[in-house]
Amino acid sequence: MGDWISIVLLILIGLVLIYLELLFVPGTTILGLIGLGLCVVGIYLTYDAHGSSTGNWVLVGTALVSLIGLVFSFRAKSWNRFSLKSTNQGKFNEGYYSDLTVEMRGLATSDLKPIGKAEFNNKTYEVRSRGEHISSGSSVKIAHVDGNKIIVETTTTN
Repeated sequence: MGDWISIVLLILIGLVLIYLELLFVPGTTILGLIGLGLCVVGIYLTYDAHGSSTGNWVLVGTALVSLIGLVFSFRAKSWNRFSLKSTNQGKFNEGYYSDLTVEMRGLATSDLKPIGKAEFNNKTYEVRSRGEHISSGSSVKIAHVDGNKIIVETTTTN
């Protein structure tokens, strides 16, 4: 009798862990793998202690309980409680680069090797040169702006 209790507990705890994985912590796979392992151990112990006929029945029963639980959870729309209903319409740094224009002059606030920082209109931006090294404190101008990619070059002071 004691071996049946341990077998049933192993399989039930395994199934609960698998359902917890599916419903509450999807994507981590740790609970699911532990649950699967417990189910496999429970089924193995059944085969070992009670023979292949009983082992087959426990295997089929475990598979059916798993399948019924999954079908029920999909039909009951329980997944809708966990799904995202709204979408984010904003964009990261939206409008941050809109005031930049070609030929705008600024100051390199770090060395550009070829990527660094430069300041235009009292705002700091990540910029890149066309491959040359530009020292911090150098006067730069914008040669090209493509989205958030700003290409600068040094300017000559007259």
